[in-house]
Amino acid sequence: MRIQKFYLIILLIAILNVFACMAYADDYKMPEWMPKVLGMQFNEIYQNMPDFHSPYEGPNSLTTDNNAGHGSSQIYGLYIGSQITSSLQVYLDIEMAQGNGISNSVGLGAYTNGDVMRQGSADLGNGPYIARLYARYVFPLSEETEKVERAIDQLPGLEYSNHIEIKAGKLAASDDFDVNRYANNTRTQFLNLGFINNTAWDYAADARGYSNGAVIALVKPQWKLALGYFQMPTTANGNDLDSNIIEAGGYNLELTVKPKEWGTVLRFLTYYNRGRMGNYDEAVSLGQITSTVPDIRANEKEGRTKYGFGINLEQPLMDDGETGLFARIGWNDGNNESFVYTEADQHLSAGLQVSGIHWGRKEDRVGIAYLVDGLSSQHQNYLAAGGSGFMLGDGRLNYGWEQVFELYYRVQLGSYLQISPDYQFIENPGYNNDRGPVSVYSVRVRLSF
Repeated sequence: MRIQKFYLIILLIAILNVFACMAYADDYKMPEWMPKVLGMQFNEIYQNMPDFHSPYEGPNSLTTDNNAGHGSSQIYGLYIGSQITSSLQVYLDIEMAQGNGISNSVGLGAYTNGDVMRQGSADLGNGPYIARLYARYVFPLSEETEKVERAIDQLPGLEYSNHIEIKAGKLAASDDFDVNRYANNTRTQFLNLGFINNTAWDYAADARGYSNGAVIALVKPQWKLALGYFQMPTTANGNDLDSNIIEAGGYNLELTVKPKEWGTVLRFLTYYNRGRMGNYDEAVSLGQITSTVPDIRANEKEGRTKYGFGINLEQPLMDDGETGLFARIGWNDGNNESFVYTEADQHLSAGLQVSGIHWGRKEDRVGIAYLVDGLSSQHQNYLAAGGSGFMLGDGRLNYGWEQVFELYYRVQLGSYLQISPDYQFIENPGYNNDRGPVSVYSVRVRLSF
């Protein structure tokens, strides 16, 4: 059945590619507003986690029990764009996610497969869904333009070098904030979600990573300032967004600095979330008073906050920037519960991407990276008392920094197919010195145009 599905995806990609080529052919003179297929992809990730040292387990522990050491996820995507006017564009992304991750998608702060839907409070199902549906308006500030190529969520053409950009609708905060050329896409780069984004940035989103919101940005050749607001979910990692936008919402502000046209890029991010969150200290105190296991969900209240910051480095080295370094550092206050992305309060990561041009494989890539994640003292005390979050819960805790090493090789086969073997080594899974270390072996297959 999976092989049949695999070939069906190949056929669909081939058909849509023909239509896309027709849409851009000069002979067809289609109206500018006519929706255009910008891309389509199929991404499958298979992971295997052998048994590891585990003297005890809790409700959200990393585990290999009941065949949970094996996981396979599939993402299907169709991406469409329309140039309504010279300044207004509309984008529609339709995706379908199936499969599961190792250990039922819990047990780690830096989880091994960023494509896997986290276990939210709602049954997300296996059918198609609208990932993004938003409008983008550009107000030019100069006559200078630069060429942009066709890509997912990017229509080809000329873009003003100096402009104000406004986006509104259903989108992802991670599309506009904390981006990085070398570590930002689990479908082509590193698999671990700790290398996709700063794990201490608990950005507002539903269980799939999307939200309703708006972003306004002032864009200059050497810098960019962006401000965004996004709806928070009603529950931790939930799929229903909170309609009380006064008491709940995620605010993001980021300054991107690029001193030269080609070279170092630095991004400075700060964020502030309000939502119906629980408090770690209150949960522990209530558990002690009632002689029960603390439950962060039992003391959730409207209007609680979480704030933090991140610094993001992108450093091209050679090969037109295809070989380069990246690094991130992040922190949040850690008083109230981790609510959206993952359970982490401190983050440090760094890595390297190398182009295959050096061994005669121009389109191949190698990536190697290392990260360290930590928890606030309040978060530690809650887990040590037996509490569980939406990702963590060993029943007790001998605290240690969670550390991840990842190595991948992405092989480009023809124009549309990539195969990427991947290895991850994890120390102190779930921030627990008593468990692990863990090895995870993966293979990713991606078809795209």
